[in-house]
Amino acid sequence: MNSAQATWLSGGRLHLHHGPIDMILGIDGPGREAGFRRASHRFATLLQELVDDLPRLRAAHGPMPGGETARAMVRAVQPFEDRFVTPMAAVAGAGADTILAAIREGPEITRAYVNNGGDIALHLGPGTTMRVAMAGGCVELTHADQVRGVATSGWRGRSQSLGIADSVTVLAHSAGAADAAATLICNAVDLPGHPAITRLPASDASPDSDLGDRPVTTHVGALSRSEITVALDHGARFAETCRARGLIHGAALGLGPEMRTIGGLAVPSSPQQPDLTHA
Repeated sequence: MNSAQATWLSGGRLHLHHGPIDMILGIDGPGREAGFRRASHRFATLLQELVDDLPRLRAAHGPMPGGETARAMVRAVQPFEDRFVTPMAAVAGAGADTILAAIREGPEITRAYVNNGGDIALHLGPGTTMRVAMAGGCVELTHADQVRGVATSGWRGRSQSLGIADSVTVLAHSAGAADAAATLICNAVDLPGHPAITRLPASDASPDSDLGDRPVTTHVGALSRSEITVALDHGARFAETCRARGLIHGAALGLGPEMRTIGGLAVPSSPQQPDLTHA
């Protein structure tokens, strides 16, 4: 396994890369240099820790793993025990949370983010805001919102999906929680048995998939407006349940030309340049 790499990007951002993990970090405040050093030091061991716990992380049930990030992944999916899900549903978000926690261990960090492939952990100090670009527009988050994680899932994304949503973006109290919820809400946006939807066993596309032989979406053909509405209704009902349980703050669900928002989430188009391009 190659060692972790750190590269400076334009705008004073830091790119951390190790194996399949690519993170982009931004920090504001007098403590930013020390914060970047803490983040780089913590990142150096993150991948190996996940590899050490991988058998448990690919299983829906089992003992609590030993690694910090692995434990956070297990906790993120525990509220969804009534549905099939493994801790891998929260891997990107929980990894971002781990690095953000290292950044915040020191003083004088006014604002920070860790973008792990589009799943983002945020620190917003008093009086600060951050604009995050997402499907359909841009959402502005403030310190008072208590949103500290944003994550997106979709059938075309890097991870396999049981559903047909083009995108489901979730705002939650942490990136790990947002990541897990986005995965499950995306799975719920579905039209089981529809002839325009092609699925294959997950293991056929990826032999080591944590989804085993469960059918994942590989193509979504033409759907009528009424069919899109039905599929989004399925996902929206589940998202509303998540919000009522306090698991998420809001969500935006997209399929074809339609977008559905949950929890009063406003996603206006904005002429302002976003601070982060989320997905």
